Amino acid sequence: MTTALLTHADCLRHATPPGHPERVARLEHLLAALEGKVLERMEAPLAEEADLLLAHSAEHVETIRAAEPAAGAAQLDPDTYISPGSLDAALRGVGGAVRAVDMVLAGEAANAFVACRPPGHHAERATPMGFCLFGTVAIAAKHALERHGLGRVAIVDFDVHHGNGTQDIAWDDPRILFCSTHQMPLFPGTGDPGETGVDGNILNVALHDGAGGSAFRQVMEAQVLPAVDAFAPELLLVSAGFDAHRDDPLAGLMLEDSDFTWITERLCDLADKHCGGRLVSNLEGGYDLAALARCAAAHVDVLIARGAD
Repeated sequence: MTTALLTHADCLRHATPPGHPERVARLEHLLAALEGKVLERMEAPLAEEADLLLAHSAEHVETIRAAEPAAGAAQLDPDTYISPGSLDAALRGVGGAVRAVDMVLAGEAANAFVACRPPGHHAERATPMGFCLFGTVAIAAKHALERHGLGRVAIVDFDVHHGNGTQDIAWDDPRILFCSTHQMPLFPGTGDPGETGVDGNILNVALHDGAGGSAFRQVMEAQVLPAVDAFAPELLLVSAGFDAHRDDPLAGLMLEDSDFTWITERLCDLADKHCGGRLVSNLEGGYDLAALARCAAAHVDVLIARGAD
């Protein structure tokens, strides 16, 4: 089977102010780096409101809808903007993640990469923040559990920033294992190892400023990968942020391109062991354009190779 790539031109319509790191060029560079690869390319559908309500309140959804301006950009918090087209962009991200889950669970694709923006892992149940409007990967997990009848879904988030929104949504659901590696201290200020969820279903592993690939691999091998292995998920979801790269301007971890290849291979090993290879990866951060493009391409290369096995 092939690897599915879900994206949409609407995700290029989410406009942020000049100089904002979460910009249209991120997706343009990433998609250019994927040109020529053997992928089943699909347009990400728009999410339905029922999809959003798997993780958010109706009030949250209406707040986002009402905030979208007719022109210009509206500021939801010091970092998060919404412009004409932002709502559809975010709905494509959620819809793409939901469709990707459907595809891998139905055997229509071996695995999938959802290349959409804005990202989603900072959006809490009732609060948009950190560039994010909706909790994309958390919604995908809830979709797999509630609509496909799965009993265990694991999410691994290797973005340099803690996925506080995913944690908020997964906190009281022991069917979801959420594992995050991230730099601390750093935005959003959550992700202390003492934050463990309702049933020990949250695993936070903090890395210090300047930590490199060896430290990242060590904590993955000592804590995150064994936790996922013990949980034995039926589906593995990935919040693939590439901003832990040494060239990224928003943080201070020092990962190299090869570290992202390595963690993708290890996660595919676990998906092969427990999930029949069923893995859906969702783009989160990554703000150095060249590093983002290279690392995302390397990530997808592993997915393609595993899907073809």
